[in-house]
Amino acid sequence: MLSRVNHWMRSRSMVFKHFLFLFAGTLVLFGLLAWNNLKDAEQLFRKQVLSDAAVINDRTNLYLDAYLDNVQNILLLLSTRDDLLDEGMEEEAVKVLRKYAEKNSTLYKTLYMVRADGKAMSNTQVFLDIIGNPNLAKLYEMSKSSYGVMITEPYQSPLSGKTVAFVLPISSKNDDAIKGIAVVEIDLVRLTNMLAQFMNTRNQTFSIVTNKGNVINTFDTTWPLDYYKLLPYNTSVFPPELNQHFVNEIQELPIGITEIQGSTNKLIAVKSGMNKLGWYFIAFIEDSYFYQNIIILYDNYKTAAVIWVLILLISSYMMSRYITYPVRTLVAKMDRVRDMEVLPSISMTREDEIGKLAKSYNAMMERIHNLLVETKEMEMRKNQYELKMLQSQIAPHFLYNTLACISSLAKQQKIEAVRETIRALVGLLSFSFDKSGEFVTLEEELEGLRMYAYIQTVRYGEKFVLTIDAAPETLTCRILKLTLQPLVENAIFHGLAPQKVQGHIHIRTCIRRKKLCVVIRDNGLGMDSEQLSSIFSERRKAPSKHRFTGIGIMNVQERIRLHFGTEFGLRIASRPQVGTLIRIELPNVSQE
Repeated sequence: MLSRVNHWMRSRSMVFKHFLFLFAGTLVLFGLLAWNNLKDAEQLFRKQVLSDAAVINDRTNLYLDAYLDNVQNILLLLSTRDDLLDEGMEEEAVKVLRKYAEKNSTLYKTLYMVRADGKAMSNTQVFLDIIGNPNLAKLYEMSKSSYGVMITEPYQSPLSGKTVAFVLPISSKNDDAIKGIAVVEIDLVRLTNMLAQFMNTRNQTFSIVTNKGNVINTFDTTWPLDYYKLLPYNTSVFPPELNQHFVNEIQELPIGITEIQGSTNKLIAVKSGMNKLGWYFIAFIEDSYFYQNIIILYDNYKTAAVIWVLILLISSYMMSRYITYPVRTLVAKMDRVRDMEVLPSISMTREDEIGKLAKSYNAMMERIHNLLVETKEMEMRKNQYELKMLQSQIAPHFLYNTLACISSLAKQQKIEAVRETIRALVGLLSFSFDKSGEFVTLEEELEGLRMYAYIQTVRYGEKFVLTIDAAPETLTCRILKLTLQPLVENAIFHGLAPQKVQGHIHIRTCIRRKKLCVVIRDNGLGMDSEQLSSIFSERRKAPSKHRFTGIGIMNVQERIRLHFGTEFGLRIASRPQVGTLIRIELPNVSQE
């Protein structure tokens, strides 16, 4: 994909590239400026809104603390009237409770006084007598372990709906024994509505949770449903309640400003510290709200971007008309150059930069032509020198080992064996050095191979047997000198010598499909797939000092393909502990 884009870009005109460069550069610069300015504006607005939310949180906590103080004052006043818990004082207790409830109707829903015997008095005594309140007995038991004002978790009251109770034990003035309790059930709906005047909008809302993870604020059916879309409410119950997973999540939020996922969008949560009631006030602001007031800036940047694109288009046209047209003409003439064997030139009468470019191009083409000719000649000489060097590079260890074997045979007075070995060595060296041409007949190549095999037999003993089965019509075929010797040498050293049994190398030649085929097979150790795949990399390795020459399998393959083409060369198959087969295909060309 990247290469396609690169090719497409290189094929475009200079005008297009100029336009694309200016457009991309301007777009990046313009985008960075716009993004930076909009981000700064958004951050300033966000900072202001969050600062206001933090102030509201602090004021709300102050309000809730004052709310607690007010409730405590009512409970303390009721605790001074322990006589209202005496038998026969029920009507007086109801009157006192109604009096306090009427003065604080915006704060409290229901007031109770409960005696130790379970008798309860309330400011709504009629409803209490009819409906009852089973929570009062539980509150009385809970107050036994409290010496001050106890604040309960939210619960459902038959008289007050969803509420929170403030409970204070009342002791007798005579013997400090607990005569009963005073209970205030607050109106959570009114409390929620009072706080919602500051926070509840289409983009902002709030929640109050206790330190045990229970929600204090309640659902108000008089509010628009849009106000409840920010937080995930469970609508399977009525009134709807906040999803418990969301409640657990906001309970774990740290004090301060964090991000949280709402019902549909991301929200910014501003959590205040715990107030005297043991509650946390959390303000939620929709994240997209911070961007709504900077839409005008977006529109201004869009308008400026459109104007700049038009300016770029006009400047690109002007550049094409007055600057790049002569360059395109020169390029069109250069494209007509195809054959480097014929020295091309471009005629140009202009004296400006374009004319100088044409003259430089003509001089460059002449230099390139000369360099190509020189490079081609040098490459040919290099290949010839490399081959001659490899042919003449007789490994010293080969000569040393051969002469050592001759010396050993002489000590054993095996004169005939010494004579044959010296004759084979002289013949092999003559074959390697004396032939002036690069090609020999297959018969000469096989004769040199026999002399090499005889020398290796003297050295290794009866370690291997060489069998040659050559078709008569193949003996006059042309073959590169030292094509077979490196392959047989490789079979002896790596396939047969490590074995403890006698090995066998069989060479067969034939003419097939107008090609000279030479097959070399051995029953040596063989190779696995990994060794077989890396066999043609031996040229990159230093040649073994035990070889006859520096020519390896990779050299043989490259020489064949260099002289005859890629359709000719070596094919190798091998199996471990079975052996190796090498098939050589060469053109059927007679030496004559």
